[in-house]
Amino acid sequence: MPQLRIHPRLLRPLMSDSKPVSILVLFDRKNSAIEDLARFAAMGVELAGGIVNLKRTTEATQADLLAADGLLLGCPNWSGITGSLKSWLDDQGDLWEDGSLGGKPAAAFTSGSGQHSGLEMTLLQMLHWMLACGMVVVGIPWSERMKTSGSYYGATAVGEPTQEDLFQARELGARLAGVAARLAKN
Repeated sequence: MPQLRIHPRLLRPLMSDSKPVSILVLFDRKNSAIEDLARFAAMGVELAGGIVNLKRTTEATQADLLAADGLLLGCPNWSGITGSLKSWLDDQGDLWEDGSLGGKPAAAFTSGSGQHSGLEMTLLQMLHWMLACGMVVVGIPWSERMKTSGSYYGATAVGEPTQEDLFQARELGARLAGVAARLAKN
């Protein structure tokens, strides 16, 4: 697996004396691929100096969401997000209206069975919810890796995750933790 390269600008805030940021890595587990991406995204958060709260939607509470400095949301592609993730998001109430998530950074990841099966649509549905809540969406900057793996909207995997897919999830987790640290510092 390629080495994780975190841009030094993102690491600077994490190397200060400030409290580490807490990132909720929340995912709807309908397949093992999404869980693999979640674990690698969590690893990226930790490598960047953040604290991870890794939870399935069946375990997570609104308190977990509100306590986190950032959110990394994952869902397998079922022609968009799963009904169970949609239900979990809906059950969080009017967080978009009361502004309690406003300004928190968030990112998304997904997995699916086919490359053109709606992976980006699934990512966009999760990002839509984040934007409605006033969150700061964090994507993955374009790189040569994008020619064979993923989307700049978030980390993806088609079928069983490849090493590149897992690296991309890890990079997204590190990037989100870095952005959260920079925002918490301000």
